[in-house]
Amino acid sequence: MEIIISNASNKPIYEQITDQVKAAILAGELAEGEQLPSIRTLASSLRVSVITTKRAYTDLEAAGFIETVQGKGSFVAGGNMELIREERMRGVESLLMRAIADGRAAGLSDGELKEMFNLLMESDD
Repeated sequence: MEIIISNASNKPIYEQITDQVKAAILAGELAEGEQLPSIRTLASSLRVSVITTKRAYTDLEAAGFIETVQGKGSFVAGGNMELIREERMRGVESLLMRAIADGRAAGLSDGELKEMFNLLMESDD
C-alpha cells in the first residue's frame, strides 16, 4: 500500500491517509484480514506525526474499515462487504448528482438526461 501525502492539498494529512486507505480497501488492494503498517511505522515512512496517523486509524476504525487488536496491530475489517457496497453507492450517487447538475447547467431537460443515461446504459452492454 502506497500513501502519498500532498502538502499542497487543503485536506488535513490525517484525512489524506484515511481517504487513501479507504480507497485501497474499496478497490480490493487491501484484503480482509490484511495487516496495516503500525502507527509508528506509517508515521515514520510518511514523515508525519504519530498523532496524525493515530487519528487516521481511529477514524478508519470508527467507520468500520479496520479493526485494531491490542498488541497485534490494525487489520482490514472482516465482513465489511455491505459497508463497501454502501460506500461505493454513495460515490456513484455523488457522481450522478454532479452529472445531473452539469446537465441542467447546460440546459438539458430531465427527459434529455434520462434518455442520455438510458443510451449510455445500453451502449455498455
